[in-house]
Amino acid sequence: MLDWFAFQTGATAFLIAFAAAIAFFSAFKFLYQMATPYSERELIRQGNTAAAIALGGALIGYVLPLASALSHTVSLAEFAAWALLAGVIQILAFIVVSRVLYKALAARIEAGETAAGVYLASISIGVGLLNAACMTA
Repeated sequence: MLDWFAFQTGATAFLIAFAAAIAFFSAFKFLYQMATPYSERELIRQGNTAAAIALGGALIGYVLPLASALSHTVSLAEFAAWALLAGVIQILAFIVVSRVLYKALAARIEAGETAAGVYLASISIGVGLLNAACMTA
């Protein structure tokens, strides 16, 4: 038989965690797009597949450690700290790759070169996987 009190308690915790995760996801998306030298919104509206792939990879790369933080933390404050750290690491990875290691990357994404989008998405997802694996709090 279903324990409604236990369900209600669990459902409330779920909704709070989900809302916090969505808030961090939205904030990350906004800040990541501010860090890029191009407008993903405009490029994607114009049909630029490279920009869509690169942004999608960054979002997946952020959600991986976000999910890890959700499953490894015991408080909302601890989750928030890990979510913030994960976002900073993901944005720093973009800056290092696009402005230090591969300076033509942004121009290639703006030009719609799919290979550049896949490359950046792969870096973002790889960083996200490592980030998630390192969260063992």
